[in-house]
Amino acid sequence: MRLRRLLASALGAAALLLACAGGRSGTEDAAALAKVHLDLAAINADGLTGPADGLRAVSYEFCIPATEAAVAEVTAIDRTVAVQRGARGRIGCRADQFLCLGHTHQPDFRNVLLGIARLEYVAAIEPFFGE
Repeated sequence: MRLRRLLASALGAAALLLACAGGRSGTEDAAALAKVHLDLAAINADGLTGPADGLRAVSYEFCIPATEAAVAEVTAIDRTVAVQRGARGRIGCRADQFLCLGHTHQPDFRNVLLGIARLEYVAAIEPFFGE
């Protein structure tokens, strides 16, 4: 089962890389994709996952520097981002960082994720479970 999940994640990452390859080097996009820790193969074109009668968006979290410039840059890329000043999240943002929460139910979500992952100051994009 674990091998199946790893394969699905790798296939999703490869699909994202192919979909987003325009204008960037393969090495740069591969480095950005390595930061995205979501099972992209399980997410449909509308940014939803699950059975037909229970589709839902995939929520994610990441940390950014605690500056308004970083907030502006991230929100320009991802319109779903909610910035949680002072929260650590499961990802463990430091005191000098803001927690950002977003979701995949948006147009062109794969390019959005890649755009965020390309930011030098974003170390990882992790699933968010709203606990």
